[in-house]
Amino acid sequence: MLFNSIQFILFFIFVCFLFYLLPHRIRWLHLLISSCLFYCAFIPVYLIILFITIIIDYFAGIFIERALGVNKKKILLLSIVSNLLILCLFKYYNFFVENINWGLSFFSETKLSLLTFILPIGLSFHTFQAMSYTIEVYRGNQKAEKHFGIYSLYVMFFPQLVAGPIERPQHMLHQFYITKKPEIDRIFSGIQQMIWGLFKKAVVADLLGLYVDSIYNNYQMNTGCTFIVATYAFAFQIYCDFSGYSDIAIGAAKVLGYDLMENFNLPYFSKSVTEFWRRWHISLSGWLRDYLYISLGGNRKGILFTYRNLLITMLLGGLWHGASWNFVIWGFLNGLYLSLEKALKLNFNSNNRFFNLIRTFITFNLISFTWIFFRSRNFDQSLFIIKNIFNSNYFLNLRIQDTGIFASMIFSTVILVLFEFLFFRKYNFKTSKQQVMSLKNIAFVIFFIFIIILFGVSEGDQFIYFQF
Repeated sequence: MLFNSIQFILFFIFVCFLFYLLPHRIRWLHLLISSCLFYCAFIPVYLIILFITIIIDYFAGIFIERALGVNKKKILLLSIVSNLLILCLFKYYNFFVENINWGLSFFSETKLSLLTFILPIGLSFHTFQAMSYTIEVYRGNQKAEKHFGIYSLYVMFFPQLVAGPIERPQHMLHQFYITKKPEIDRIFSGIQQMIWGLFKKAVVADLLGLYVDSIYNNYQMNTGCTFIVATYAFAFQIYCDFSGYSDIAIGAAKVLGYDLMENFNLPYFSKSVTEFWRRWHISLSGWLRDYLYISLGGNRKGILFTYRNLLITMLLGGLWHGASWNFVIWGFLNGLYLSLEKALKLNFNSNNRFFNLIRTFITFNLISFTWIFFRSRNFDQSLFIIKNIFNSNYFLNLRIQDTGIFASMIFSTVILVLFEFLFFRKYNFKTSKQQVMSLKNIAFVIFFIFIIILFGVSEGDQFIYFQF
């Protein structure tokens, strides 16, 4: 059940209506059942996998809290290994086997068998969220949750179930115990954020996707300038696709009275790659920082270890996104950027608008270059595209198959940039009760509903990050 579908809109209206009619003591059950139904709309049998990890981590949290010393750590490791084994089986088994078979091909004709199955939707997201729970209980930052239903809801909460934000238990669990009353300002603010997210997905991302797919899926027929435009288009596509999902998720939770963490903060306005990763997919960046980078030693063991830790963190962050060497290269490049910025001790704090603009432009281009590996199907395609970008003989050849789609794509992207630059840098859907119901915000809702109806791709694609 996709957020950009009529089915979800009807489902969400029903869930909200019944939620506020039911007494507080059984609302958790209503949300848990609704979340299960939401997930079953994809592949029902995979609900079993979620509940296997839920049962393991629920009891692991209780036993960790009761245990002492070495036993505490053993239980945590058992929980983490269980989660990672399930993730590796479904997401990385074939990737590892293919690489082993490639190595074996130099010595014999023996081949290991591949498995045939579909990756469970959002497996990486709820695996990381489940792991954060047991880690926080182990560190003493969170009490073990004794209510099995509430813990299950923490992992299964449908707005952020399949693509985040990856929530920490101390931010989310206690909210399910608080009685929620319908507050018009919160509900309207949530709807407004959902509409903005739907605009980003159904209008900007899906229109850009039509152009990007036409170029990247037929890459051998294209040349330099076309690849540059398509890569810039993909940079905005993936941003609008993923941040659009996050906005809908955060807005939907807000309508129900719950607060999810911010996941994007205008990342393409960053003046460095370091700043970019503080603004892009914030919940994952924070997860990798707190549970991987700092656990490896962070910057506490000298500069060389700091570079090593950054590279390892970003390499694994790349692999988290997908079982492909292209994602590993994407992660490596981002780790290299971060290490170079640290090594050169670059200072990006300046009041000079011109220099800030230049830094923002350079950062955007560095990040856009990495998106080539993220979007390409394999390394050969990435290499072909990069070579052609820098081939001056064909540089000025720009391919536009459908001028109508191209014009709509440019128009919607300009609206996005203008609104984010002029309006959302300060607003960000966090306003007082008086401001929420202002004529300006009502006009905002009406305007973007109109834009979605007029320009939205009615049969849009699945969200890109669902595959992760």
